[in-house]
Amino acid sequence: MKLKDDFITQYVDDTQFLVAVGNEKSNGMLRSNKTAAFIVDCLKEETSENEIIDKMCDKYDASRGVIEADVKEILTKLKSINAIEEKVDV
Repeated sequence: MKLKDDFITQYVDDTQFLVAVGNEKSNGMLRSNKTAAFIVDCLKEETSENEIIDKMCDKYDASRGVIEADVKEILTKLKSINAIEEKVDV
């Protein structure tokens, strides 16, 4: 999965903003907390949910269960605004 090209990020001070540009289902701007910003940054390249979880486990001092729940929640929100492009295996 990967962040769609019609979503860009911009940092202002230490805050990440996710901006929809040219997306029919979403317009406007979302402010990310540090967890969401880390996940969005991971999604700038093709990655999987498990790879994001592994990277977060390496960076943050939290249980894998808590990190898995956070990643699932953020990915669900990003999918709901059509911000993620998912590869389809054939």
